[in-house]
Amino acid sequence: MKFKFKVQQYQTDAADAVASVFEGQPNQGASVYLRDLGRKPKRAQGEIDFGDESAEGYANAPVALSGADILANVRAVQRRNQIPESEELFCGMGACQLDVEMETGTGKTYVYTKTMLELNRLYGWCKFIVVVPSVAIREGVAKSLENTQEHFFSQYHKRIRFFIYDSDNLTELDSYSQSSDVNCMVINMQAFNASMKEGAKNKAARIIFDERDEFSSRRPIDVIAANRPIVICDEPQKMGKKGGATQKGIARFNPLFVLSYSATHKEKHDLVYALDALDAYNQKLVKRIEVKGFALKNMRGTDGYLYLRDIVVSKNRAPEAVIEFKCMGSGGKVRKRTARFGEGDSIYDASGSTRLEAYRGYTIASGNDGVVPPQDGRAGYVRFLDGSIGDDGRIYIGEVYGDSAADDMQRIQIRETILSHLQKEEALFRRGIKCLSLFFIDQVAKYRDLSGNGETVGYGKIFEEEYEGIVSDRLKHPTQDDILDPSYAQYLGRFEARSVHSGYFSVDKKGNAVESKAEKKAEREDGIGINDDDAKRAYDLILRDKERLLSFDEPVRFIFSHSALREGWDNPNIFQICTLKESGSETSKRQEVGRGMRLAVDQDGNRQDAALLGPDEVHRVNPLTVIASESYETFVRDLQTDISKSLRERPRKVEMNLFSGRDVVLDGETVSFTEEESKRIYKALYKCDLIDDNDKPTAEFRKVVEDGTFVEYFVVKLPEQIADAAHAKAVEALVRSVYDAHALDGMIGRAQEKITENTLTDNFAKREFKELWARINRKHAYTVSFSDDELRSKSIERINSDLRVSRLQYTLTVGGQKSQATRDEVQGGSSFGRTQTETRDVDAGTASVGVTYDLVGEVAQAAAITRRSAAAILAGIDANVFGLYRVNPEEFIKKAAALIVSEKATMIVEHISYHEIDDAYDEAIFTERMPDNASKAYEAKKNIQRFVFPDSDGERRFAEDMDAAAEVAVYAKLPRTFQIPTPVGNYAPDWAIAFKEGSVRHVFFVAETKGTMDTLELSGVENAKIACAKKLFNEMSTSDVRYHNVATYEDLLEVMGRMS
Repeated sequence: MKFKFKVQQYQTDAADAVASVFEGQPNQGASVYLRDLGRKPKRAQGEIDFGDESAEGYANAPVALSGADILANVRAVQRRNQIPESEELFCGMGACQLDVEMETGTGKTYVYTKTMLELNRLYGWCKFIVVVPSVAIREGVAKSLENTQEHFFSQYHKRIRFFIYDSDNLTELDSYSQSSDVNCMVINMQAFNASMKEGAKNKAARIIFDERDEFSSRRPIDVIAANRPIVICDEPQKMGKKGGATQKGIARFNPLFVLSYSATHKEKHDLVYALDALDAYNQKLVKRIEVKGFALKNMRGTDGYLYLRDIVVSKNRAPEAVIEFKCMGSGGKVRKRTARFGEGDSIYDASGSTRLEAYRGYTIASGNDGVVPPQDGRAGYVRFLDGSIGDDGRIYIGEVYGDSAADDMQRIQIRETILSHLQKEEALFRRGIKCLSLFFIDQVAKYRDLSGNGETVGYGKIFEEEYEGIVSDRLKHPTQDDILDPSYAQYLGRFEARSVHSGYFSVDKKGNAVESKAEKKAEREDGIGINDDDAKRAYDLILRDKERLLSFDEPVRFIFSHSALREGWDNPNIFQICTLKESGSETSKRQEVGRGMRLAVDQDGNRQDAALLGPDEVHRVNPLTVIASESYETFVRDLQTDISKSLRERPRKVEMNLFSGRDVVLDGETVSFTEEESKRIYKALYKCDLIDDNDKPTAEFRKVVEDGTFVEYFVVKLPEQIADAAHAKAVEALVRSVYDAHALDGMIGRAQEKITENTLTDNFAKREFKELWARINRKHAYTVSFSDDELRSKSIERINSDLRVSRLQYTLTVGGQKSQATRDEVQGGSSFGRTQTETRDVDAGTASVGVTYDLVGEVAQAAAITRRSAAAILAGIDANVFGLYRVNPEEFIKKAAALIVSEKATMIVEHISYHEIDDAYDEAIFTERMPDNASKAYEAKKNIQRFVFPDSDGERRFAEDMDAAAEVAVYAKLPRTFQIPTPVGNYAPDWAIAFKEGSVRHVFFVAETKGTMDTLELSGVENAKIACAKKLFNEMSTSDVRYHNVATYEDLLEVMGRMS
């Protein structure tokens, strides 16, 4: 097959954008110069001289335009392409440095190839160098230049003469210099950086900088520079920092100017064309992304899971390790959390109030070998005192240790990838489209035996087992109308499982994934060929021969690789991407999905785009399914974050919503506009010719802003109620923000008072509160007694009846991009929609028994009972219930103890008694600390402090209702340190309220706002605490204070009416 190309408007626009920058440049053709022919070696006796070599060389003619002319052209192009205008011209290397931003999969190589031919047609420039960051990209560029030759010849009647730089074949440089045709040299960054180290000892550096006998005593670098080449950087963000080796090397080529092409520019120059991820998706130029995400539920804490995310180094602190581990949550569920740890810190102590036994002994060593950051090219690590953890006690950055569920989940991922593949493949097969799937892995040893025999192991073996089972079932039990297309059935059964997958990677001496042998050899400068047959076949098939990979005759449909294929390589027929990686990989989500974003092609080379299928069919035929190694929500959130970071700045319009609902801060005062005011402002701007028919600021607007007369001119146009200078300044700033990104710097948001303290108000000194406080500030102690035998029997009965532990499960969530997306949706994380969720059991057997638990002691401590009682209860429960301990030990202990506590709570209320002790709460408890939820501050009227910090919307409404109630004299939001002791834990009520005398039956009241008055919706412990508080205030206390739990202020009034 041959790829077919067509002229597409967006690609033409991208080439025109660059060409238009040089409008006014005369077409003088190539600039003729005398080449340096060097010194000819002496001829041997009898050798005949057949004529002198031509000394004529052809270089790019100089740029005749001034910097001001080029900048004016740049700005004109930017306005045309709706790109914010450049303030100045970047010209660090050559006449200018231009950026073209194009989303992955939209044809960057095609565009800059067309651009070369356009620049030659318009201005006569003919010498180009394409710099790429990797061999994978280099091979793709070379293949594209070859494949597009005939396509571009039909338009320009010229063919680009291209070659890959090779220091063993310097005659190509003479041909490059002598030719007046369009010439292009392609060089990859690794060879480029090695060659540019002048004075280095490697052979390549000596060749390019030395006067070589075999090159007529000339320096190759001088021959290249004499051509004044136009340098094209493909993916420049992967070529090192500004001022680095690659940038210095480009300067030595003496470029006429530099063009950079990428989807994600890091170093930004003058941007002249932008087609970002949002543009490409909405224009149906790339595939639609679907995501299958997996979330583990009911995790166990028996495996000692650790993941070293990073090591943080700061000036004034010792290095700290950022570690993800498991901990016991308050609800008895094991979850993952991330925290920082230093030397001597214990993971066990951080694993929750109920410690996880699996982490006992997980203490980081002290001294210089505890937390070691990366240095001198060596990986950073954490060393634990227990040498059995990780590699002799060490866990390195990015490593995961003790993840017992990983193998189960990775098999599920492989199975889901095969199922997704086969679900699409039959329909694609009928269209003549070969379906491919790509697996990313971190460790080659999990796919291929590294001992020397090369046998498939791990992921490869799992794949073959799953593939054989699924395909066999598919052939025996077809799902589409009970009929499997005969030709597809034949294709499906044609190849064995071992032949449909292939791996592309190699390993270093330590077994870590590196670039393939073929790729490493291809990058070498000594010209050694590729001799490893397996490596050569994988290299050729995946990098060089995409056509064969896309043929139905080639059995490979599933590719396993490492990070080498994450950059630069893609294939139009990748329909599934599965990341079988540990969670340590920091590869961006965009980078992962980018390998499959290009629209598919059929067996005839026809791209499945809108021109062929129609706009409505493109995304139905071209879905890219990502089988993620994390939850759907996490993957989609991170992907949208990655995308939103790369979205170009879009010039906005002056619309009514530019003003409505916006707060602008001027000199500390907040200025805002209502919807009606916004309509009138918009109409006034249009009527005064300050915005045009396209809602863009006019030249007149810019003039009055530059003159400083806008405020004076426009203030009289404002609605009467806001006709002041502040509002006119706000209008000016908002309109300017459409084209000036800094117009609103420091002006957005409402001016807010920063709350640093919550002072007592005059309400605190009111007589009503003084009397209330004197009645409730006394501290109390309690006594309680009940029968141990009764507690044991009731606990056994309750545990047998109610104890359940969760089995390990996973939730599969499927969703995809909406048919159209906006910038706000991407940035707000709402450009994807979920379509299906399913929860399934993981067949993982019982929990690891490697962790030893003191079961009796753990239950006794958690339930606050004696070991004897705990042992009696555990011995009395049914055997099948006790067997749940092996399924999930931590949850069994937590829930068994909670059920015992619940039974104890119901018993103690009947037998508890309170008495005052010789101690009282001080008034300082109200002001000793600021609440954590200061952002929710409500400025109250009758509270004893200036602000109430509600814990919920219900509490805020309760406070607002008390402020509005005529019968309330004063109230206090009680601090958490005001506590009533109970046998099931200390209890802190919410409110203390003093009513006006004569307005209600009970003047003094303590209230709890739980959001519900239904005791069935509260836990046994919560009910017990509330019951104890009622007993203290309503039955035992000699004061006239009453207590009740209520949901609303109306409930409170009703309760007071009923209470005696």
